[in-house]
Amino acid sequence: MPEKRILMVHHKLNAAPAIPAALGAPTGYVADTHARPLQELRISLTDRCNFRCVYCMPEESFGNDRVFLPQTSLLNFEEITRIARIFAAHGVQKIRLTGGEPLLRKHIENLIGMLAQLKTPDGRDLELTLTTNGSLLARKAQSLKDAGLDRITVSLDSLDDAVFKRMNGVDFPVADVLHGMEAAHAAGLGPVKVNMVVKGGMNDHEIVPMARHFKGSPFILRFIEYMDAGVSNNWKMDEVVPSSEVVRRIAAHMPLESIEASHAGETAERWRYLDGSGEIGVISSVTQAFCRDCVRARLSTVGVLYTCLFAASGHDLRALMRSGKTDQEISAAVAHLWRSRADRYSELRSAKTKDENRTAGKIEMSYIGG
Repeated sequence: MPEKRILMVHHKLNAAPAIPAALGAPTGYVADTHARPLQELRISLTDRCNFRCVYCMPEESFGNDRVFLPQTSLLNFEEITRIARIFAAHGVQKIRLTGGEPLLRKHIENLIGMLAQLKTPDGRDLELTLTTNGSLLARKAQSLKDAGLDRITVSLDSLDDAVFKRMNGVDFPVADVLHGMEAAHAAGLGPVKVNMVVKGGMNDHEIVPMARHFKGSPFILRFIEYMDAGVSNNWKMDEVVPSSEVVRRIAAHMPLESIEASHAGETAERWRYLDGSGEIGVISSVTQAFCRDCVRARLSTVGVLYTCLFAASGHDLRALMRSGKTDQEISAAVAHLWRSRADRYSELRSAKTKDENRTAGKIEMSYIGG
């Protein structure tokens, strides 16, 4: 199916949510059907990316004939800030900017400055973070910090140039990403986290070299299981390297001990080197589902709200804004959607049903961020 057709199908599925009869005022707390509070909002700023990573936007599906969204379809900065303010009133404490590649969004510093003015109901600043492939980070790190960004997460799947270029699909060198990470650290965007997606048979031999390289550094390395987000990456269960295997391989060379999560709802399981030289994290998105602790909502580039990374459809908040609905009406709709949320896709996933899941029309990760 052509990419343009895929986008059209998703847009048809994304109806504007109903406005509840009783509006009510936000209380700073709202929980879903599994008692999971709404605490984090991930906002995709663009569906464009200058990489073609094999697990997210592979070249065979996102080639030169890819039809990307026109600028007029994207939420503008005022709309993004308006929605973020509404979510903050319901208890969101952290906003993560994603993509595509979010640093491709023009004047992103202006948006960060606007979001940095938002407060939680008890008057605290929101935590503002951003995930990037690092390609533009060296030139933008200081301006991002100056605008009010708190922290950066960088995707880096290998230290070997040949492997990394094969995975990013555009021959981008490792050295430039490392340079961007150093610039982010120097600008105060730390602790900088480094995400490595581990795909069996492609880069899993890099697990120990990556751990050794970042051990004792100011960077926190995290290993992510290759997951079945969207349908374009042709995900197969036998290409998943379990987090338990990642930990086993590293511990065989550099002994580790498990440590407590830094906060409720944290996706990464934390391990510390016994010699005190730092820590790693593992995100077991396939083998050890963390649905029961998921406190994240996701907003697409066009203002569609998704309550699960693996959703097939969402709720069109842009339609509410552009039809003249008030903040109180949109706030009531958001609260109702979250209270009705029952998502637990990863807990229900199994090898037996993976083929059905792949063809279920799940939204692409590049459309709503990871």
